Amino acid sequence: MPTVEYIKRTKATYDKLGFEPYRWFQAESPPAFVKPAKKLSESRLGMISTAGTYVAGQVAYYYKDDTSIREIPNDTNAENIRFSHIMENYLVEARQDSGTVFPLETLSSLQSTGVIGELSQQYLSCMGGIYSQKRVIEELIPNLENAIARQNLDLLLLVPL
Repeated sequence: MPTVEYIKRTKATYDKLGFEPYRWFQAESPPAFVKPAKKLSESRLGMISTAGTYVAGQVAYYYKDDTSIREIPNDTNAENIRFSHIMENYLVEARQDSGTVFPLETLSSLQSTGVIGELSQQYLSCMGGIYSQKRVIEELIPNLENAIARQNLDLLLLVPL
């Protein structure tokens, strides 16, 4: 499998910051496909972004191993969306158009036209560039699982950075 460009850029960024070489996570097997129980037009959809998205006024993410999450109201004005991520150079386009990694307006439009039945009131965000795999497993994933469970979702859209 050929090297993906972002892997080279991520490695260079970690090297420049003086971190030990990053070990990429590799699952033992691919996740099972789960057929949705409802049509999209009848479903409640949530979203997670790994772009370090937050709303102006919320605390920005810390660059190294920040496993916190932010809840972002689905009616947030796109002009109030901010980003803080260890891979800042990946956010050039996102800062020009936040919808590239946090599609608030697109999801709202899809709901208003009936493509999506209902949207979660709160979207979720985390910083995807977390160096410590142990902290992802022990802190980030349980926090996301709890936040997702409270939303009573049928489907979850993951928008990676």
